[in-house]
This record gives sequence, C-alpha cells and structure tokens, in this order.
Amino acid sequence: MTRQKPKAAQMPPPDAQNSASYNPPLTISGPDLLEGGSDAAFRSTLYLMVKTFGQLETCRDAFGRHVGLTGSQFAVLIGTAYTQAMEGVTIRDLAAHVQLASTHVTTEVGRLVRLGLLVKRPNERDGRSVLVKLSAKGEAKVADLSPYMRSINDTLFEGIGQRQFAEVDAFLRQFVSNGERALRQIANKKA
Repeated sequence: MTRQKPKAAQMPPPDAQNSASYNPPLTISGPDLLEGGSDAAFRSTLYLMVKTFGQLETCRDAFGRHVGLTGSQFAVLIGTAYTQAMEGVTIRDLAAHVQLASTHVTTEVGRLVRLGLLVKRPNERDGRSVLVKLSAKGEAKVADLSPYMRSINDTLFEGIGQRQFAEVDAFLRQFVSNGERALRQIANKKA
C-alpha cells in the first residue's frame, strides 16, 4: 500500500479588493496635525520621538554606569546636586525635578545614602519630610562625571539653539499634560 502525498494547499485567487492598495485609517483626527489629509508626517515624528527618548535614556544609563550607578540613581544624584541649595531638597521637590515618582525617588535616595553619596536629615520646617544633600563622596562623583556628561551633551545637542530648546520644552510640557489625560483615558477603558 503506497501512501499518497498530501496535495499542496491551494491558495484562493486574490480577490479584487485585496489587490488594491490598502489605505489604513488615520491615527489622529486633529486637522492641525494632518498634512493634505494624511497622518504620515505625524506618524514619522512619533517614531522619531520614540527613537530620541530611547537615546536619551541610553545616555542617562551611560552617565550612571560611568560612576557605577543605574540611570535612575544618576538622575537622583545629579538632580540633588542641582536642587539641594544650602539646606537640601525634599523628596517631593526632587521627584518633580527629575520627573520620577516620589516612591521611586525615595527608594533610590535610600540606596544612594547607603552608598555614602547622599545624606538625609529631618526637615525642620516640615517634620513629615526629609532633606537630601550630596555627601562629600557624592560631590566627588558629580565632579568625576561632569566632563563626560558635558562631552556627551555637547554632541547630543550640537546645532540646537536656545529658541529651539525652548520650543521643545513648551511642547514637552503640553505633551506631558496631555499624556496624563490620555493615560487616565486608557485606565478608564480597562475598568
């Protein structure tokens, strides 16, 4: 008894509708972001944003690695350096400055205190909070990091002026506000 080979699956002939060029629906409806009724430029810019935000995160991680820290620890260390003034900075203000959740900043501050890079003390004006400052060891880390960070930032922002940077800042502030609303919308959709 010989076995017959199974017949190759026959593909149905393409129908006329599938052979036409597919035009996907628009991903945005705001007329200010459409060019000639197309969202192609909008989508292209979104892909650039994702790429650049990834590059920024990679740079942040590299800055941390340069001094033996994670990217988040670097952000908290350098954020402290620039916000501590004479007295120190509260966790809340530091979190707002570095754009990380207060709980995450609290965790990283604890790690940096254990590494001897930060010191914290009770906030005499508000007993519910603490003030964070760089230790002498933390100041040395920031000094060690600064030439490397400056070199990378000089490359990263070459050809970008104050006006362009101010426009990006204004855009990002609006985008963050919109993003918070969009995330609430997403959360409500899940519920």
